[in-house]
Amino acid sequence: MRPAHEVVQDEPAETTSAGWAVCEANPGGDGNMTIPAWLMWLAIAGLLGTAEILTLTFAAGLVALAAVMAAIVAGVGGNFGVQSVVFAATSFGALAAVLPMVRRRAATRRGYRSGVEALLGRPAVTLTQVDAVCGTVRIGGEIWSARTYDETQVIAEGTRVSVYEIDGATALIYPREFA
Repeated sequence: MRPAHEVVQDEPAETTSAGWAVCEANPGGDGNMTIPAWLMWLAIAGLLGTAEILTLTFAAGLVALAAVMAAIVAGVGGNFGVQSVVFAATSFGALAAVLPMVRRRAATRRGYRSGVEALLGRPAVTLTQVDAVCGTVRIGGEIWSARTYDETQVIAEGTRVSVYEIDGATALIYPREFA
């Protein structure tokens, strides 16, 4: 038996035919511990899953799914080459399938407006006479206080108008059809 402090460099790490990594459990002892390849793939999937949770990029989750698929192949006895091909093909396939949907979604969200910005340019109908000081309009089913954008204008009740700007809780409007 050799001393525990003596460093011996043996051959490179061994793997079994089923893809099991053989590790020496304690360097001075006589027992070997094997770590199954499927467990290594699941550890990789766990790390990628954690990265997905922390970054919310969605890509790490797809690659984690590919690592799970490689773990399944390792569990049924596929060698490391087959595991790697399954991992690469699943990663590529999942990303290729999801990327067009992500691009479509990103393209449609560019034109999305919310809050006050969503009201700008919307049609409205005056409920009372609107001038530079006061008035009310209905914008998409909601009643808003209103003023004319042009301070010299007076807009009659029932006139179709457009929202030019929102100033606090007051809509600045202008007539849609000029007389």
